[in-house]
Amino acid sequence: MSSSSDAVPAPPVSVPRPQANTILTSFTSFLTITTHTILYHRRLYPKQTFLMTKAHNLPVPQSRHPALCEWINSALAAIQDQLALGTVSKVCIVIHAPNTMAVIERWVFDVANFPVWAMGKGKEKIGAGHRFQRREVDDDDGSVNWIDVNEAYRGALRRLAYAAEMKGSLPEGCTFTMAVELRDEAPAPIGHPQPWIPSEPYLQPASRTNPVPGIAIGGASTTPLRSVEAGPLFFECWVEEGKPQFSPASTQDSYFS
Repeated sequence: MSSSSDAVPAPPVSVPRPQANTILTSFTSFLTITTHTILYHRRLYPKQTFLMTKAHNLPVPQSRHPALCEWINSALAAIQDQLALGTVSKVCIVIHAPNTMAVIERWVFDVANFPVWAMGKGKEKIGAGHRFQRREVDDDDGSVNWIDVNEAYRGALRRLAYAAEMKGSLPEGCTFTMAVELRDEAPAPIGHPQPWIPSEPYLQPASRTNPVPGIAIGGASTTPLRSVEAGPLFFECWVEEGKPQFSPASTQDSYFS
Protein backbone atom coordinates (compact mmCIF):
# COMPACT_ATOMS: atom_id res chain seq x y z
CA MET A 1 0.00 0.00 0.00
CA SER A 2 1.26 3.45 -0.84
CA SER A 3 0.21 7.04 -0.61
CA SER A 4 0.18 9.18 -3.71
CA SER A 5 1.70 12.57 -4.28
CA ASP A 6 0.65 13.46 -7.78
CA ALA A 7 -0.64 16.95 -8.49
CA VAL A 8 -4.04 17.54 -6.96
CA PRO A 9 -6.59 16.05 -9.40
CA ALA A 10 -9.86 17.64 -10.39
CA PRO A 11 -12.62 16.96 -7.88
CA PRO A 12 -14.46 13.68 -8.56
CA VAL A 13 -17.95 13.90 -10.05
CA SER A 14 -20.68 13.75 -7.41
CA VAL A 15 -23.47 11.31 -8.25
CA PRO A 16 -26.52 10.08 -6.33
CA ARG A 17 -25.83 7.40 -3.76
CA PRO A 18 -27.43 4.41 -5.56
CA GLN A 19 -25.62 5.22 -8.81
CA ALA A 20 -22.29 5.51 -7.03
CA ASN A 21 -22.94 2.20 -5.30
CA THR A 22 -23.67 0.49 -8.61
CA ILE A 23 -20.59 2.03 -10.22
CA LEU A 24 -18.46 0.86 -7.29
CA THR A 25 -19.81 -2.69 -7.54
CA SER A 26 -19.39 -2.81 -11.32
CA PHE A 27 -15.84 -1.44 -11.13
CA THR A 28 -14.87 -4.03 -8.52
CA SER A 29 -16.27 -6.71 -10.82
CA PHE A 30 -14.23 -5.22 -13.68
CA LEU A 31 -11.07 -5.38 -11.56
CA THR A 32 -11.82 -9.01 -10.68
CA ILE A 33 -12.15 -9.97 -14.35
CA THR A 34 -9.06 -7.93 -15.21
CA THR A 35 -6.97 -9.65 -12.53
CA HIS A 36 -7.88 -13.13 -13.81
CA THR A 37 -7.24 -11.94 -17.39
CA ILE A 38 -3.74 -10.64 -16.58
CA LEU A 39 -2.82 -13.79 -14.64
CA TYR A 40 -4.02 -15.93 -17.56
CA HIS A 41 -2.33 -14.07 -20.43
CA ARG A 42 0.88 -13.42 -18.49
CA ARG A 43 0.94 -17.15 -17.64
CA LEU A 44 1.54 -16.71 -13.94
CA TYR A 45 -0.51 -19.88 -13.53
CA PRO A 46 -0.93 -22.79 -16.00
CA LYS A 47 -3.59 -22.07 -18.59
CA GLN A 48 -5.26 -25.41 -17.89
CA THR A 49 -6.15 -24.13 -14.41
CA PHE A 50 -8.49 -21.57 -15.99
CA LEU A 51 -11.87 -21.99 -17.60
CA MET A 52 -13.39 -19.61 -20.12
CA THR A 53 -16.55 -17.81 -19.13
CA LYS A 54 -18.32 -14.69 -20.40
CA ALA A 55 -18.46 -11.11 -19.16
CA HIS A 56 -19.53 -7.94 -20.98
CA ASN A 57 -20.26 -10.19 -23.96
CA LEU A 58 -16.59 -11.23 -24.14
CA PRO A 59 -14.93 -14.59 -23.43
CA VAL A 60 -12.84 -14.10 -20.29
CA PRO A 61 -10.66 -16.49 -18.25
CA GLN A 62 -11.57 -17.52 -14.72
CA SER A 63 -9.15 -19.34 -12.43
CA ARG A 64 -10.45 -22.62 -11.02
CA HIS A 65 -8.04 -22.61 -8.08
CA PRO A 66 -10.15 -22.04 -4.93
CA ALA A 67 -7.34 -20.53 -2.84
CA LEU A 68 -6.33 -18.10 -5.60
CA CYS A 69 -9.94 -17.03 -6.18
CA GLU A 70 -10.43 -16.51 -2.44
CA TRP A 71 -7.27 -14.39 -2.24
CA ILE A 72 -8.31 -12.23 -5.22
CA ASN A 73 -11.83 -11.74 -3.85
CA SER A 74 -10.49 -10.84 -0.41
CA ALA A 75 -7.98 -8.35 -1.84
CA LEU A 76 -10.60 -6.70 -4.02
CA ALA A 77 -13.07 -6.50 -1.13
CA ALA A 78 -10.42 -4.57 0.81
CA ILE A 79 -9.80 -2.34 -2.22
CA GLN A 80 -13.54 -1.74 -2.61
CA ASP A 81 -13.71 -0.58 1.02
CA GLN A 82 -10.98 1.99 0.35
CA LEU A 83 -12.62 3.11 -2.91
CA ALA A 84 -15.85 3.62 -1.00
CA LEU A 85 -14.04 5.88 1.43
CA GLY A 86 -12.58 7.94 -1.41
CA THR A 87 -9.00 7.38 -0.23
CA VAL A 88 -7.54 5.67 -3.33
CA SER A 89 -5.55 7.34 -6.08
CA LYS A 90 -4.40 4.22 -7.98
CA VAL A 91 -4.96 0.46 -7.94
CA CYS A 92 -1.99 -1.64 -9.08
CA ILE A 93 -1.44 -5.26 -10.06
CA VAL A 94 2.29 -5.80 -9.60
CA ILE A 95 4.24 -8.71 -11.11
CA HIS A 96 7.50 -9.59 -9.34
CA ALA A 97 10.50 -11.58 -10.54
CA PRO A 98 11.31 -14.82 -8.71
CA ASN A 99 13.94 -14.73 -5.96
CA THR A 100 14.81 -11.02 -6.23
CA MET A 101 11.20 -9.76 -6.11
CA ALA A 102 12.18 -7.09 -8.64
CA VAL A 103 9.19 -5.41 -10.26
CA ILE A 104 8.75 -6.67 -13.83
CA GLU A 105 5.39 -5.07 -14.60
CA ARG A 106 2.88 -2.77 -12.92
CA TRP A 107 -0.66 -2.71 -14.32
CA VAL A 108 -2.00 0.60 -13.03
CA PHE A 109 -5.58 1.89 -12.77
CA ASP A 110 -5.79 5.60 -11.99
CA VAL A 111 -9.02 6.18 -10.04
CA ALA A 112 -8.25 9.69 -8.76
CA ASN A 113 -11.45 10.95 -10.42
CA PHE A 114 -13.65 8.06 -9.31
CA PRO A 115 -17.22 9.27 -8.57
CA VAL A 116 -18.35 10.25 -5.10
CA TRP A 117 -21.93 10.24 -3.93
CA ALA A 118 -24.11 13.22 -3.10
CA MET A 119 -26.55 13.14 -0.21
CA GLY A 120 -28.95 15.54 1.42
CA LYS A 121 -28.64 19.27 0.79
CA GLY A 122 -24.90 19.27 0.18
CA LYS A 123 -22.55 17.10 -1.83
CA GLU A 124 -20.57 15.08 0.66
CA LYS A 125 -17.45 13.31 -0.48
CA ILE A 126 -16.77 9.81 0.66
CA GLY A 127 -13.28 10.93 1.63
CA ALA A 128 -14.91 12.89 4.44
CA GLY A 129 -15.94 9.60 6.01
CA HIS A 130 -19.10 8.76 4.08
CA ARG A 131 -19.40 5.29 2.64
CA PHE A 132 -21.35 3.93 -0.28
CA GLN A 133 -24.64 2.51 0.92
CA ARG A 134 -26.74 -0.40 -0.22
CA ARG A 135 -28.92 0.39 -3.18
CA GLU A 136 -32.47 1.48 -2.39
CA VAL A 137 -35.35 0.21 -4.48
CA ASP A 138 -36.99 3.61 -4.97
CA ASP A 139 -33.84 5.47 -6.02
CA ASP A 140 -33.70 6.55 -9.65
CA ASP A 141 -30.44 6.00 -11.50
CA GLY A 142 -31.69 6.95 -14.94
CA SER A 143 -29.06 9.67 -15.35
CA VAL A 144 -26.34 7.02 -15.83
CA ASN A 145 -26.36 5.25 -19.18
CA TRP A 146 -25.40 1.74 -18.09
CA ILE A 147 -25.15 0.57 -21.69
CA ASP A 148 -22.34 3.09 -22.18
CA VAL A 149 -20.70 2.05 -18.91
CA ASN A 150 -20.75 -1.64 -19.81
CA GLU A 151 -19.46 -0.87 -23.30
CA ALA A 152 -16.62 1.12 -21.74
CA TYR A 153 -15.70 -1.84 -19.53
CA ARG A 154 -15.87 -4.12 -22.56
CA GLY A 155 -13.47 -1.94 -24.54
CA ALA A 156 -11.04 -1.73 -21.63
CA LEU A 157 -11.10 -5.50 -21.10
CA ARG A 158 -10.38 -6.15 -24.77
CA ARG A 159 -7.45 -3.74 -24.76
CA LEU A 160 -6.02 -5.12 -21.52
CA ALA A 161 -6.33 -8.72 -22.70
CA TYR A 162 -4.63 -7.90 -26.01
CA ALA A 163 -1.79 -6.03 -24.30
CA ALA A 164 -1.22 -8.84 -21.79
CA GLU A 165 -1.27 -11.52 -24.49
CA MET A 166 1.13 -9.67 -26.80
CA LYS A 167 3.80 -8.99 -24.19
CA GLY A 168 6.92 -11.14 -24.03
CA SER A 169 7.12 -14.18 -21.80
CA LEU A 170 7.79 -13.73 -18.10
CA PRO A 171 10.51 -15.68 -16.28
CA GLU A 172 9.39 -18.91 -14.64
CA GLY A 173 8.26 -18.55 -11.05
CA CYS A 174 7.01 -14.96 -11.11
CA THR A 175 4.55 -13.86 -8.44
CA PHE A 176 2.06 -11.02 -8.19
CA THR A 177 0.45 -8.81 -5.62
CA MET A 178 -2.12 -6.02 -5.50
CA ALA A 179 -1.55 -2.55 -4.08
CA VAL A 180 -3.29 0.77 -3.69
CA GLU A 181 -1.72 4.20 -3.77
CA LEU A 182 -3.51 6.53 -1.38
CA ARG A 183 -4.32 10.19 -1.80
CA ASP A 184 -2.00 12.50 0.10
CA GLU A 185 -4.68 13.47 2.58
CA ALA A 186 -5.89 9.91 3.16
CA PRO A 187 -5.02 8.13 6.41
CA ALA A 188 -3.38 4.72 6.26
CA PRO A 189 -6.00 1.94 6.62
CA ILE A 190 -5.03 0.69 10.06
CA GLY A 191 -7.39 -1.55 12.01
CA HIS A 192 -8.17 -5.09 13.03
CA PRO A 193 -8.21 -7.33 11.15
CA GLN A 194 -5.51 -5.67 9.08
CA PRO A 195 -5.75 -6.55 5.36
CA TRP A 196 -3.04 -4.09 4.32
CA ILE A 197 0.70 -3.86 4.86
CA PRO A 198 2.94 -0.98 3.73
CA SER A 199 4.59 -1.27 0.33
CA GLU A 200 8.36 -1.55 0.18
CA PRO A 201 10.22 1.78 -0.16
CA TYR A 202 11.05 1.09 -3.82
CA LEU A 203 7.30 0.95 -4.55
CA GLN A 204 6.35 4.09 -2.64
CA PRO A 205 5.29 7.02 -4.87
CA ALA A 206 6.36 10.55 -4.12
CA SER A 207 4.34 12.42 -1.51
CA ARG A 208 4.37 15.73 0.30
CA THR A 209 6.47 14.23 3.07
CA ASN A 210 8.66 12.14 0.72
CA PRO A 211 9.07 13.95 -2.63
CA VAL A 212 11.33 11.31 -4.22
CA PRO A 213 9.42 8.29 -5.62
CA GLY A 214 10.66 4.74 -5.17
CA ILE A 215 12.97 3.44 -7.88
CA ALA A 216 10.35 0.97 -9.20
CA ILE A 217 7.68 3.64 -9.72
CA GLY A 218 7.21 4.51 -13.39
CA GLY A 219 9.38 1.65 -14.62
CA ALA A 220 11.68 1.83 -17.61
CA SER A 221 8.76 2.57 -19.93
CA THR A 222 5.01 3.13 -19.76
CA THR A 223 2.41 1.97 -22.28
CA PRO A 224 -1.00 3.69 -22.12
CA LEU A 225 -3.81 1.17 -22.46
CA ARG A 226 -7.17 2.87 -22.09
CA SER A 227 -8.86 6.01 -20.89
CA VAL A 228 -12.38 5.03 -19.84
CA GLU A 229 -15.09 7.66 -19.68
CA ALA A 230 -18.80 6.85 -19.54
CA GLY A 231 -21.07 9.29 -17.74
CA PRO A 232 -19.68 9.84 -14.23
CA LEU A 233 -17.25 6.92 -14.56
CA PHE A 234 -13.69 7.92 -15.44
CA PHE A 235 -10.42 6.06 -14.98
CA GLU A 236 -7.21 5.49 -16.90
CA CYS A 237 -5.04 2.40 -17.12
CA TRP A 238 -1.53 1.70 -18.30
CA VAL A 239 1.27 -0.84 -17.88
CA GLU A 240 4.76 -0.01 -16.66
CA GLU A 241 7.76 -2.10 -17.65
CA GLY A 242 10.17 -2.73 -14.78
CA LYS A 243 13.76 -1.57 -14.84
CA PRO A 244 15.87 -4.66 -15.71
CA GLN A 245 18.80 -3.58 -13.57
CA PHE A 246 16.68 -3.01 -10.49
CA SER A 247 16.86 -5.57 -7.69
CA PRO A 248 15.49 -4.43 -4.32
CA ALA A 249 17.74 -4.87 -1.30
CA SER A 250 16.40 -7.46 1.10
CA THR A 251 17.42 -5.31 4.06
CA GLN A 252 15.10 -2.41 3.27
CA ASP A 253 12.31 -1.75 5.75
CA SER A 254 8.73 -1.20 4.65
CA TYR A 255 7.00 1.99 5.66
CA PHE A 256 3.95 4.16 5.09
CA SER A 257 4.75 7.37 3.23
